[in-house]
Amino acid sequence: MKVYADNAATTRMRACALGAYVDTAEKFYGNPSSLYTVGQEARSLLEACRAEIAALLGAQPKEIYFTSGGSESDNQAILSAAHLGKIKGKTKIVSTAIEHHAVLHTLNKLKREGFEVVLLPVGTDGIVRLSDLEKELDGNTCLVSVMFANNEIGTLQPVEEIGKLCREKKIFFHTDAVQAVGHTAVDVREIGCDYLALSAHKFGGPKGVGALYVRQGAPLYPLIEGGAQERGKRAGTEDLPAIKAMTAAMKEAVETVPETEKKIKILRDKLIAGLEKIPHSALNGDREKRLAGNVNFCFEGIEGESLLLLLDDMGISASSGSACTSGSLDPSHVLLAIGRVHDVAHGSLRLTLSAENTEEEINYILEKVPEVVTYLRNMSPVWRDLQEGKRQYIL
Repeated sequence: MKVYADNAATTRMRACALGAYVDTAEKFYGNPSSLYTVGQEARSLLEACRAEIAALLGAQPKEIYFTSGGSESDNQAILSAAHLGKIKGKTKIVSTAIEHHAVLHTLNKLKREGFEVVLLPVGTDGIVRLSDLEKELDGNTCLVSVMFANNEIGTLQPVEEIGKLCREKKIFFHTDAVQAVGHTAVDVREIGCDYLALSAHKFGGPKGVGALYVRQGAPLYPLIEGGAQERGKRAGTEDLPAIKAMTAAMKEAVETVPETEKKIKILRDKLIAGLEKIPHSALNGDREKRLAGNVNFCFEGIEGESLLLLLDDMGISASSGSACTSGSLDPSHVLLAIGRVHDVAHGSLRLTLSAENTEEEINYILEKVPEVVTYLRNMSPVWRDLQEGKRQYIL
């Protein structure tokens, strides 16, 4: 059996998105910046996509900018708010220790340029505390950046409360919603954010295209210089087939969120209940305040890399954390942030589901994961030491 359970890394393109891509590439090949009819037909479709995506987010069309994906959107939002902050003499940015590296690496860049960067801790449940955030907000703070949903452990952050707090303090608020859009309800007005990043391939669209919501009045400076595309904020001819495909995928995903969340939660909870039966294992992140499709476990006494390779041999595609760092031997910064020690964090498994997964596939995972964990533990000197009492169990 083949089971794809790494939808947080990327999703399979929806049929509606693939069809929209091909149709647009064939019929709307003009450059949207050209003045002749073929170009203006492309322009009309581009703006229709912008309006549709805006409506799905509760935004205005002029607040949507097309990008190459979540990483670019995160970078542009953070650097824009920081740039204006520096002009106004405000150089403090508050974020969390569990952000995606698109955010963390951008903050490191700003730190090297003299900004003060505060990374808030999270609890063992993987959720930031509003009281911790409020303590750090002062007259020098120019930006708060807190993700909507964590890409590794799936925890949902209190973004609406954070948005309210930032509005009261008149501080810009950016949220990385790459894992949230298309998987749970997302409305920029309810959140009260100034910036929101999304990426098409996380909800059944193509890779290499995304969008950035920028509240009217919030600063936005271009990362890419050149032409006047995207109202002068993002140079380069727009990839209209990809944008149309993203729009089609997002519409289908957002409109079916209630029913797909309900279906996937049933599969998720069955998977969690089954994996918890493995001795010395633990679910990472809050049990309820998490994405419907996210299951992240640690298994003591094994290495996550070996677990993944053996599961792959059995036809199960999974991961041990973010796809962006899968080549790293370092333990997940997210798992360390929620208090997992290095040895335990190394033995992590992330399974992320979609509406295409079936109960039969969940049963197959629950059959194979315990087998592989037992096999690896039987070969592990660490596990032998734990059983012989030479080491103390952590989980």
